[in-house]
Amino acid sequence: MSESEKKPGFKVTDRRSFSETGAAESGPAAQASSDTTAAPQAPPAAGAQADDNRAFPPADFSTFILSLGSSALIHLGEVEPPGETGMRRDLPMAKHTIDLLMLLREKTQSNLTPEEDKLLESLLYDLRLRYVEAVKAGS
Repeated sequence: MSESEKKPGFKVTDRRSFSETGAAESGPAAQASSDTTAAPQAPPAAGAQADDNRAFPPADFSTFILSLGSSALIHLGEVEPPGETGMRRDLPMAKHTIDLLMLLREKTQSNLTPEEDKLLESLLYDLRLRYVEAVKAGS
């Protein structure tokens, strides 16, 4: 493609006062500009600024099933929901979450590491016992 056939781009000027690492910057370095032909990006969603500084655990299978387990405990009324005061019990949702974990166990059989398999089995065992106790207590 020759110079005359290139599509014109647009100029982007970064006026943020923070670097990519989050350190405060000032002066001309903080107002770097560059030419690009990429499409403009959409602004971040509301609340995204506050979430950018939080540290998240690694995204792996163990974290995923522990997240589902935490959700089941919230529905069983044993853990307070984040950002709320007081515990609520929702046994149908707790059963649904436990059923999802059982489905995951079935679908991932012989594809898990021994540690992941043991974690999933022990989590399911514990949640089932807690569910049965909650049902008996509600009767």
